[in-house]
Amino acid sequence: MASAPTPTTAIDPAKKTLTLENTQKRDTLIEIEKKYQQQWAEDGIFQVDAPSLSEVPYDSITAEELRAKKPKYFGTMAYPYMNGTLHVGHSFTASKVEFATGFARMQGRRTLFPLGFHCTGMPIKACADKLVREVEMFGQEFEKHPENDSSAPTETSPPAPTQNVTREDVTKFTAKKTKAAAKHVNVKYQFQIMMSLGIPRNEIYRFADPQYWLDFFPPLCKRDLTNFGARIDWRRSFVTTDANPYYDAFVRWQMNRLKELEKIKYGKRETIYSIKDGQPCMDHDRSAGEGVGPQKYTGLVLDVKEWGPRVEKAVTEKIPKEMNVSFVAATLRPETMYGQTCCFVGPNITYGIFKANDKQCFVMTHRAARNLSCQGVPDIFPQFGEYPLLAEIKGSTLIGTVIKAPLSIHTEGVRILPMETVLATKGTGIVTSVPSDSPHDYATVTDLAKKADYYGIKKEWAELEIIPILETPTYGNLTAPTLVKQLKINSPKDTKQLEEAKDLAYKEGYYQGVMLVGEFKGQKVSDIKDRVHKQLEQSGEAFEYWEPEGLVMSRSGDECVVAKMDQWYLNYGADTEWKEETMKWVKDGLNTYSVDTQNGLEAVINWLNRWACARTYGLGSKLPFDPHFLVESLSDSTIYMAYYTIAHILHKDIYGKQPGMAGITPEQMTDEVWDSVFARRELSDEVAEKSGISKETLQGMRREFEYWYPLDLRVSGKDLLNNHLTFFIYIHIALFPPEYWPRGIRANGHALLNGEKMSKSTGNFLTLDETTKKYGADASRIAFADAGDGLEDANFDEMVANSSILRLYTLKEWCEEMVREQEKLRTGPKDGVWDWLFENEMNGLVYEARRNYEQTAFRLALKSALYDFSSARDLYREITGATGVSMHRDLVLKYIELQALLLAPIAPHWAEYIWLEVLGKPSTIQNELFPDVPEADTAAAAAKDYVRHISSSITSAEALQQKRKDKGKSVAFDPKQPKRLTIYVASNFPAWQEKYVDLVREAFDAIHLSVDEKELNPKIAKLGEMKKAMPFVQGLRKRLMNGEKPTTVFERKLAFDELFILRAMVPALKKTAGCITVDLVAVDEGGKTGRMVSLDDGGPEEGEKLDKLPPTAEAAVPGNPTFFFQNVEL
Repeated sequence: MASAPTPTTAIDPAKKTLTLENTQKRDTLIEIEKKYQQQWAEDGIFQVDAPSLSEVPYDSITAEELRAKKPKYFGTMAYPYMNGTLHVGHSFTASKVEFATGFARMQGRRTLFPLGFHCTGMPIKACADKLVREVEMFGQEFEKHPENDSSAPTETSPPAPTQNVTREDVTKFTAKKTKAAAKHVNVKYQFQIMMSLGIPRNEIYRFADPQYWLDFFPPLCKRDLTNFGARIDWRRSFVTTDANPYYDAFVRWQMNRLKELEKIKYGKRETIYSIKDGQPCMDHDRSAGEGVGPQKYTGLVLDVKEWGPRVEKAVTEKIPKEMNVSFVAATLRPETMYGQTCCFVGPNITYGIFKANDKQCFVMTHRAARNLSCQGVPDIFPQFGEYPLLAEIKGSTLIGTVIKAPLSIHTEGVRILPMETVLATKGTGIVTSVPSDSPHDYATVTDLAKKADYYGIKKEWAELEIIPILETPTYGNLTAPTLVKQLKINSPKDTKQLEEAKDLAYKEGYYQGVMLVGEFKGQKVSDIKDRVHKQLEQSGEAFEYWEPEGLVMSRSGDECVVAKMDQWYLNYGADTEWKEETMKWVKDGLNTYSVDTQNGLEAVINWLNRWACARTYGLGSKLPFDPHFLVESLSDSTIYMAYYTIAHILHKDIYGKQPGMAGITPEQMTDEVWDSVFARRELSDEVAEKSGISKETLQGMRREFEYWYPLDLRVSGKDLLNNHLTFFIYIHIALFPPEYWPRGIRANGHALLNGEKMSKSTGNFLTLDETTKKYGADASRIAFADAGDGLEDANFDEMVANSSILRLYTLKEWCEEMVREQEKLRTGPKDGVWDWLFENEMNGLVYEARRNYEQTAFRLALKSALYDFSSARDLYREITGATGVSMHRDLVLKYIELQALLLAPIAPHWAEYIWLEVLGKPSTIQNELFPDVPEADTAAAAAKDYVRHISSSITSAEALQQKRKDKGKSVAFDPKQPKRLTIYVASNFPAWQEKYVDLVREAFDAIHLSVDEKELNPKIAKLGEMKKAMPFVQGLRKRLMNGEKPTTVFERKLAFDELFILRAMVPALKKTAGCITVDLVAVDEGGKTGRMVSLDDGGPEEGEKLDKLPPTAEAAVPGNPTFFFQNVEL
């Protein structure tokens, strides 16, 4: 059969992604995929139910016993938001659940992977409202919009944080890059975004109706994941919000119960707030600043004692003389205020003077005043959102003003001085200066004193005495001067060193510092920080000031503030008992698959406090006890995994318009019914009678919940550690018995595309639909598996996807050829050395793949199941071909069967084709178990590694000589001329190695199969032979880790017969190395003499003694022979 042309690739100039040509191989694979996707859907392969009541009567067994008797696996991902189609990032997360689900099926477990569609919150509503306005502006098809408008979609860098703020909790976990930042796009009009999603221009106006989004995008999501080959039970899907009355009832039940448990409370709290939207702006409502929370400062009131020389006239013209003026500074370190020597302003910043009342006004930036006006500080801005401006004044004008610095030893007052690095986007734009403990402050006042004339100040203003205010064990009692000297900081422009110094100073001061002055002298800073704030607050010299940690933009385009509001909130971290129980479960009961994920969750639990759970704008369910509020999008999405278990019973369609198999209406799903279904109360006749739902139906729904719960695996991007994943644990613990608390969370990094951030404007962007059309499902899935695991950002590499097309197609053709022509293969006993090694390597890789799948290490699983498994086949095929012995039929058929099974979780369509159409199996591979093979023989594994190592070393040596010859350099032999290969084999180890064997034996832990290197390495170093000894020691360690028996390793024995293996290799070596003859020489101890072991073409008889061996022979040791090429004449 003529082979199809190999796909070629090019870079599309309009896009940064690959363009494929000659796609016949891909098209063939896609044809196979479509066939089986249709077959699986028709057969309902992925529609899995709990054991029925007729199969296992309800009261005959406990839920725990049922799950043990009939094992199950329940995995989910964060349901995608329905404001677009799925892209590579969504698909990467989905692939993790998909691979885990596929493997769980092969463990013989009933497996459930459902998926819903998230529609709650502001994004859809905000986009729809924008389209309403744009249709009014430009017409139904936006025909009035000028085509040459410069506002066409353009990508911009994500907004930078307002400042590198050192948080009060320096252990607070943050993902390195938020999902919002990873795909940030800045455009002027919403209709342009819709066009970038591929929506036809004449259809966009329909999206001005929020409901249209809920109708349009969920079917596309289902289409794309079906084309991906996802094992999803689509019967259990739903949309959120009150668009589905069943889900709406579920959310209302959840909120009612949380309020009854006093987990939901009402009162004033700090929250990120949009003045424009008139409501809190939570993570899912933001176009920038996802994960950013409120930051608390101590706001200091600095009364003016004497105006500077440039300011008096500018102020007195606009402010009555009887009005007191105070500057407002913000600090994270109130305990250091004893050491104030001056106060900084940005000379180029425009400040406002804002009226508080008839007797008082305050100086700060406009941004700070806007923030502060929403925080209910009665003595500053008593009316919410109002901050009357009296005057504006440039920072440079304020220089020289004397202000009263609370707590400072300089009671006569300190001066306002210039600081170029003060930002209007952080704090109030007015910065207290404590040069004893702030490296930035010390560097600045030093510079000001040196260049007083340049800055237009008097030198003495910058030279007030710097006093020690706290003692640290590392940096003494003047932390900042010490660090500035140590890090060789010469000026305020040494920003990198200053940032490092700031972090060191803050952590050392907070955790190790002891106060040297003031009321709290002798006490630890970490103990008295809040008490100093309270002291200042009680004296009227300070107040709480809050602002976002970084820039937060709502989806309506508003820069958000921190507001203190009366609102409904979940009392997460403030409920000590709830917090402790959640933390205990994360530490002791939850499998996080990664230390980083574990640490991240613990850090979030430590800092998470209260969370606003209601809003007034957007889509969602009404808060049942205060219906003019909606439940916010992260609070209706915490336990919906429980809803999956019964969704198919409640409704047939995702909107809940058609009742499900039980004929239940939404009105029948009362809070008491939800309690009964979710094991919060006993199933009673009273609930059945009151609801009108039969007791048998209630038992059937409860069976589904009790069987599928607890959730085995929750997969999400790492950005959701800060909110959803933590909330998910909290709410499960609050509402369900411990038996049903989640068992596993797997967080993954964000997905890069071809090593770069995805970007529509640059063309480096792929939707899932584009990906599967371009590469097919299985090649795409292989690329996702290869992209990476863990919290680091992964990389979907199109070159991997493209090469996987050729790999799968070629492997398919080979399998077809082997089965078709199997009568040409060898039969009879499998007694050849290469049969032994090949079968053993297959068995070992099966075990290795199983272990990697179990640990959700899918990249390693792919390596074992495909790359290494193919390499094992290649070696067997090549070496048997070289020796003139054909492959064994049973082993070839075993390989094909195992290859299909090992690859089924990752490439199920290819595996199904091989299973059914090549091997002729009777039923789908989706129901097959993971292969059970004999345990690998460590001796055979060691021999296989030996064969690969020797073959590689010999071919590499020959290639090196050819490379030298091509460059005109001298060579030891001419690789292209007839040559002889002599291999020198040692039977005894050098005596010097014995002492290192003894050291490794002492450090080896036979129970845990580990070597204590902390104990071992210093002992080796003492012997003074590190360079020679370490490679040898590492070789011993590797053999032990690979499972060789310790007695074999320590008794200085190879696990295999080296000469036996080399004899078997000789025919293959002759062919691959192009040698006329290959000789084996057994080297005597010392390496000077030996005997001929194997002989070709008539030389000395076997066993003949050889004297004066070349120096090469002396380097041979057991398991690591040396070799020597020489040209010969024919």
